[in-house]
Amino acid sequence: MGKNLRQRFRGEWTNKVDAKGRVSIPASFRRVLETCDPDWHHKSLPNLVLVYGRKGTGCIEGYSMNSINEVDNMISALPRYSKNREILERLLNSNSVQIQLDENGRIVLSTKLRQMIGITTEALFAGMGEKFEVWNPISYQKNVEIMFETIKDPMNEQNLFDLLDNKIGEKKSVEDNR
Repeated sequence: MGKNLRQRFRGEWTNKVDAKGRVSIPASFRRVLETCDPDWHHKSLPNLVLVYGRKGTGCIEGYSMNSINEVDNMISALPRYSKNREILERLLNSNSVQIQLDENGRIVLSTKLRQMIGITTEALFAGMGEKFEVWNPISYQKNVEIMFETIKDPMNEQNLFDLLDNKIGEKKSVEDNR
């Protein structure tokens, strides 16, 4: 596994959004975007993709170039003319925009994107491992409250962590069979 694949978006930050829709990407997120952009070099600015087509999420998803390429490869593995591939192409490719950070580490959220998720003066960035999310801070807090309500029963929370253990067990089993 290469260095780029181990880079993860982690943490939560709330940043100001100016009247033109400019907002600073958290510094640690910028490092991931740089490392995971094959075209980036020391004197250039990293690229990323914002996806806004996933219905019902309440947020915009940000992907490094490497991460979105992995998603594109998964979609391309589907039969070329399948309905599922067409839907995924539309949700993730038609409803996305490739952008570049400016020299101050900012992106511009268009009026359309800000209106979609209700951003006015602040945007919350939530690290999600291979991607990050951009939220209206109040909507994000409501989403987190719903999540914690879902797992308030200790068994529900444990079941989530058991999924990780099962995944690790599956991987080990595959490696043992090699």
